[in-house]
Amino acid sequence: MKIDVHGAPIYAYTGGKPFDAAKPTVVFIHGVLNDHSVWILQTRYLAHHGWNVLAIDLPGHGKSGGRPPETVEEAADFVIALLTAAQLGQAALVGHSFGSLIALEAAARAPALVSHLVLVGTAYPMKVSPALLESSVKAPEKAIAMVNTFSHSTLCPPPSALGPGTWLYGSSRALMRRVLASNADTNVFYTGFKACDSYANGEQAMAAVHCPTLFLVGRHDQMTPPKSARALATHARLAKIVEVNAGHALMTEAPDEVLFALRDFLAA
Repeated sequence: MKIDVHGAPIYAYTGGKPFDAAKPTVVFIHGVLNDHSVWILQTRYLAHHGWNVLAIDLPGHGKSGGRPPETVEEAADFVIALLTAAQLGQAALVGHSFGSLIALEAAARAPALVSHLVLVGTAYPMKVSPALLESSVKAPEKAIAMVNTFSHSTLCPPPSALGPGTWLYGSSRALMRRVLASNADTNVFYTGFKACDSYANGEQAMAAVHCPTLFLVGRHDQMTPPKSARALATHARLAKIVEVNAGHALMTEAPDEVLFALRDFLAA
């Protein structure tokens, strides 16, 4: 479905079910050079088990119009505006990587609107190496290859994710190329990485969050190491940490573990 936010059409995948604002709602926020599709298993399950699901493409990414957010704070304000545009009194926010920082900042800015917060593959600070920032502009194919090397701990996912024999490195690279090409005016690779690198409000935002927070971390995550998430969790009021056997691409490397952790946390 499309939701008008500040005059821009924003795409949201609903898990194959009609949107119903009266249901409890989960909003999924992707990371850099990703889109709604990275949540495919988790969103479809929740949508068919009593939840309203909105897995968005961020502005200027994939199927969404608008200008890509240049900072985490700008992206958080967009998420708050999205909740208002969808006429949601409250929703759970689930974010991965860059999306986790966006969800965190949104929950801190509008605590009354957020019932649960899930930070998947998160870290604070989320610094990006100067070499990777430079490559995202001058040699994006090289940067995409680098990110995929460090994001995955296995070649193929379990059948419950993308199907038997799926090549995670190849499918992820194809997705990243597609999202990069979806915006001819802005390099969303560099913009997203720069926003992560520049974000300086993580600890203060975490302390301002009122709702329960789940930290979903990958045991083999080289992009956002588990120790970084655990350090951020010390600033949370109501924190739960679940570690799964995966790298940074938790949702496809350990789809069932991620789903069950989400299901149990949202039901509590």
